Amino acid sequence: MSGERNEVGARGEVALVTGATGAIGGAIADQLEARGCRVIRHGFTRPGDFRADLRSEHEIEELFRMAEEFFGGVDILVNNAGAALPQRLITETSAEDFDDLFAVHARGAFLCCKRALPHMIRQKYGRIVNISSMWGVAGASCEVAYSAAMAAVVGLTKALAREAAPSGVTVNCVAPGAIDTPMNAHLPPADLARLAADTPVGRLGTPEDVAAAVCFFAGPEAGFITGQVLLADGGFI
Repeated sequence: MSGERNEVGARGEVALVTGATGAIGGAIADQLEARGCRVIRHGFTRPGDFRADLRSEHEIEELFRMAEEFFGGVDILVNNAGAALPQRLITETSAEDFDDLFAVHARGAFLCCKRALPHMIRQKYGRIVNISSMWGVAGASCEVAYSAAMAAVVGLTKALAREAAPSGVTVNCVAPGAIDTPMNAHLPPADLARLAADTPVGRLGTPEDVAAAVCFFAGPEAGFITGQVLLADGGFI
């Protein structure tokens, strides 16, 4: 798999997308597949999905073992799986909720990166794209636990980028803004309208907007770009 590529998927790279049953993860998987990648969709709800609890190192090991058995290894890793809490004050946020968000977002991404890297290093090529949030960059009132977990993903990205760069592996991060997904469906219509109005481009983002940013980082044209955080937020921050 070493050497130059003309575009993402041109040589049938294997891409693992965690949380691919969600709106954003599904759009990422679809776009990578459309560009020629062989996509492993991690999730729980659809037949054929590769299942794993990303809080479990054992289950992550099994996920990558299956990827190697059926596909030979992972060339592109997209750490997209995540969760969120209802908006609440820090005094109303339990330590268990805080720990669970870190386990899914930061620890899960850490374990997946750790497991994916040996194959990438051996072939001197790899792409890791972590999904954070604009709140991991700016912080959000009443979302302290989520913002902190997303900030940890940003820190992981920047540190690992320096570590992996000499081996031909890039590590970047996409930080979405207000995206029109089921995760935001709990918000009152007035809140969604206000988010759209506060976004300079005048609308909420789409899962496809985020997927396009991921595909850029996953492709060969981004080979000189690593350790970066791309805010896909319509200019919100």
